[in-house]
Amino acid sequence: MASTEAALKEATTVIEGALGAALVDYSSGMALGTIGGGKDLDLTVAAAGNTDVVRAKVRTMELLGMKDEIDDILITLGAQYHLIRLLKGRGNSGLFLYLALDRSRANLAMARHQLMKIEADLEV
Repeated sequence: MASTEAALKEATTVIEGALGAALVDYSSGMALGTIGGGKDLDLTVAAAGNTDVVRAKVRTMELLGMKDEIDDILITLGAQYHLIRLLKGRGNSGLFLYLALDRSRANLAMARHQLMKIEADLEV
């Protein structure tokens, strides 16, 4: 089992093209941990903003009567991918991993695969 700090470090070192990562509580919008980012990518602001994205999608699914779970949400920008992975199991409900990737260096399929592995090992 990996701690929050170890999981985020793994995300930014193992996943090619990772610019930054955060573990976020989407009931409060607070980042429980961050790594990477920089002046052009404030992970605290990104955590709060992406909380609104997650809440909107969960609410929309409820309104539609969908009885399914969100695996991840992908936002594609001109130069970046932003990947939101909702955590499941072991009391992780209400949390998501947020990963920002450099689109020119990242392999999206591999990033998703690695993020699933990190989620499986994460203990909060």
